[in-house]
Amino acid sequence: MIGTPKANRLHIGIFGKRNAGKSSLLNALVNQDISIVSDVAGTTTDPVEKTMEFLPLGPVVFIDTAGVDDVGDLGGQRIEKTKKIFDRTDIAVIICDYNGWDDYEIKLFDEFQLRNIPVIAVVNKQDINNISNEKLNLIKKYVKNPILTSISANRNVVYALKEQFISACPDDFITPPSILGDIVDAKDTVVLVIPVDKEAPKGRIILPQVQVLRDLLDNRCKAFVTQETELKETLSELKVKPKLVITDSQAFEAVSKDVPEDINLTSFSIVFARMKGDLNEFYKGARQIDNLKDNDKVLICESCSHHQIEDDIARVKIPRWIKKKTGKNVEFEYHSGHDFPQNLEKYSLLIHCGACMTNRREVLSRIMKCNNVGLPITNYGIAIAHCLGILQRAVTPFNIMDTVE
Repeated sequence: MIGTPKANRLHIGIFGKRNAGKSSLLNALVNQDISIVSDVAGTTTDPVEKTMEFLPLGPVVFIDTAGVDDVGDLGGQRIEKTKKIFDRTDIAVIICDYNGWDDYEIKLFDEFQLRNIPVIAVVNKQDINNISNEKLNLIKKYVKNPILTSISANRNVVYALKEQFISACPDDFITPPSILGDIVDAKDTVVLVIPVDKEAPKGRIILPQVQVLRDLLDNRCKAFVTQETELKETLSELKVKPKLVITDSQAFEAVSKDVPEDINLTSFSIVFARMKGDLNEFYKGARQIDNLKDNDKVLICESCSHHQIEDDIARVKIPRWIKKKTGKNVEFEYHSGHDFPQNLEKYSLLIHCGACMTNRREVLSRIMKCNNVGLPITNYGIAIAHCLGILQRAVTPFNIMDTVE
């Protein structure tokens, strides 16, 4: 891994009307001409992203969006794309010019308030005309200390924004929590079971496995990596009983048979369900598998797009395990990427991937949307463990105690 994955970066979205200076602000922040700047309203048509190290914050993603006051059929589509950025925004910047805020900006602010997203206000084009005290006081009713600037004054606006970004930054970004720091202690032995199969990129192991391994090393643990075919031999050679075994979910069935019951066992997907989402919510959602009926629709969501392979986990293995568990003719639909379906009411269950390529805010937003329509949600690893009858064992390391098998 050369750089910080996008999912682990602070996402800062820039919002406002057309021609308010959003693209100019992004270019000033990154000190590059990333977004096209023009006096023509509506120049930015799709969200523009820039990942960078933004000191002293560290790794961030800046997102420039289309104007929220866009018009016409295409304008409506651009607005919808902008709204989808809300779900993965950690800090929102609302930019306006000397005309101040009206219903557009206030609606934006209200949307961010609903999501508990901190908002920073920037009043641009002060070199053209100063905002009146009356208009400025209206903004101050919503956001403290709006930044007054001309984007041509790049250095000043960047310094001012850095101060406010640091103040608004979530605590778990400034001091990110350890993935397993509350589960393991220094000098504990942990075994990672990593199958090298068609899912594994050539010459590499996948992101969740890399991050878990690094976290164990940070916690001064002794980590041993093996494939499921060598697991028995690995366990027999260890002089100390492992504190924990973590496996790829696809090998759960074989691994659970080889790991003695007195050794804690879980999966990378379940570890990430806790880190990126809400483990209790996913755990409850797995119950719905037993309630599925013939012709019920299950939505399987993948955070990233990838080429389907033979025996694909989402399109082959999970449907096979669920049909075997329930004995029902369940229908499966699939959705990939950052966009999230709107018509969730037609589904009986949503199964989410491990979300290694998605930030936690986006996953929590998806959970909230499911809750709003009464749709149970779980994730790959928890659904697989439930289908195999080992869910209770798989969540025991995280103190979730309830019988659902």
